[in-house]
Amino acid sequence: MEWKGKRQSDNFEDRRGMSGRKMAFGGGAGAIIIALIAYFLGGDPNQVLNQLQQGGTDTATSNGPLELSKEEQELTEFVRVVQASTEDVWSELFKRQDENYVADSLVLYREGTSTDGCGFGQSAMGPFYCGGDQKVYLDLGFNNELKSRFGATGEFALAYVIAHEVGHHIQKLTGTLDKANQQQARMSEKEANRIQVKTELQADFYAGIWAHYANKNSEVRIDANDIDAGLQAAAAVGDDKIQMQAQGRVMPDAFTHGTSEQRVYWFKKGFTTGDLSKGDTFNDPDL
Repeated sequence: MEWKGKRQSDNFEDRRGMSGRKMAFGGGAGAIIIALIAYFLGGDPNQVLNQLQQGGTDTATSNGPLELSKEEQELTEFVRVVQASTEDVWSELFKRQDENYVADSLVLYREGTSTDGCGFGQSAMGPFYCGGDQKVYLDLGFNNELKSRFGATGEFALAYVIAHEVGHHIQKLTGTLDKANQQQARMSEKEANRIQVKTELQADFYAGIWAHYANKNSEVRIDANDIDAGLQAAAAVGDDKIQMQAQGRVMPDAFTHGTSEQRVYWFKKGFTTGDLSKGDTFNDPDL
């Protein structure tokens, strides 16, 4: 993946020099979403919910000047370039539909940080998008987890993750995310999980759309090896693989992000077609 020296996004916030404390969090949709993210990463949703509900004040204090290693500096530049690439691609796609694209912001943090509408974000949750403030939250330590836990190597694996979270931002802008959340609030857990899977697979599709247009409409350059890394990353975070790894069995009714096969399929579909009309996971009879 060719990215060095390319444009870095200004829609970026670095909170790694800040430390925060837990805020009071009463549960609800935001807590459920965060718990689902934890489950996606193989964690215990109930434990996350309990931690979020323990209360405390929402404070942030400076830890002094931020000191980054050479590796951290390079990784920071990388994610800002990827963010810029998503901005360029989606701005062009929205322009084709006579619409103005309002980009999300990328927030880097360590251990924990507050959000506006999604409670207190913690590193254990993994990368996540908050529709309340339209920001993508990322602890760069997740890059090590991608490699060590999920076996997803190469720079593009992290680029895929960012593009997936930006995919949720596209859903927010188009109204899909709010509609899905409203539907889930009226459903049983099993039915709500099915909607969640459709939501996540569409975000995978949008990540593929970004990869399709990145070479043409942005400064980064992606090759076949990068796409293979993206497919590997998509397969690595399938619900079936994570469940088998965590508990030795697969429970389809508890899926929240889709199987490895489904995630690969929808990312690949977005990449190969480049056609936004092909990404309606909510009306796909096979889901």
